[in-house]
Amino acid sequence: MNQLEELIMEMNGVDLIIISAGCGFINPELEYDKEQRTIDTNVSGFTAMMNVAYQYFFEKGRGHIVGISSVAAIRGGYDGPAYAASKAFISNYMEGVRIKAKKAGVPLYITDIKAGLVDTAMAKGEGLFWVAPPEKAALQIYRAIEGKKELAYVTKRWRLIAWLLKAMPNFVYQKL
Repeated sequence: MNQLEELIMEMNGVDLIIISAGCGFINPELEYDKEQRTIDTNVSGFTAMMNVAYQYFFEKGRGHIVGISSVAAIRGGYDGPAYAASKAFISNYMEGVRIKAKKAGVPLYITDIKAGLVDTAMAKGEGLFWVAPPEKAALQIYRAIEGKKELAYVTKRWRLIAWLLKAMPNFVYQKL
């Protein structure tokens, strides 16, 4: 039994599990240990927690899982490739599990929160813009959970950046 399973038992069950597996490094030298720590936390850690949450809610017959990914999931990042890739993994994994639950007929809501920059220790680098206060981000996450949304950008204006990143040709993106 892992710690999440123990916590669920200690709380006599839950209706909502929020998984926020996050670490990342600005890593221009591509130091392997930094990339590996990011993968261990953001991919392996997330997957372990998602598996427990899915199994629990599948057996319960209903529930809501929220995963915190990132706008970085949309395109590869040259200064932290493992971070962007790991957040893309989280988003794609949640989508797959959402489809799995629907095919099984289980009313399991799965919400992907694609966060932009929030004023926390994770917001690193020079020239940051649209950095949101944690309270504003928390309120928007709460509203996405309450609305049982499949996808929410936090803050909402990051939807514009996501759209631009998706539409941008590679030759332009690679010059940024």
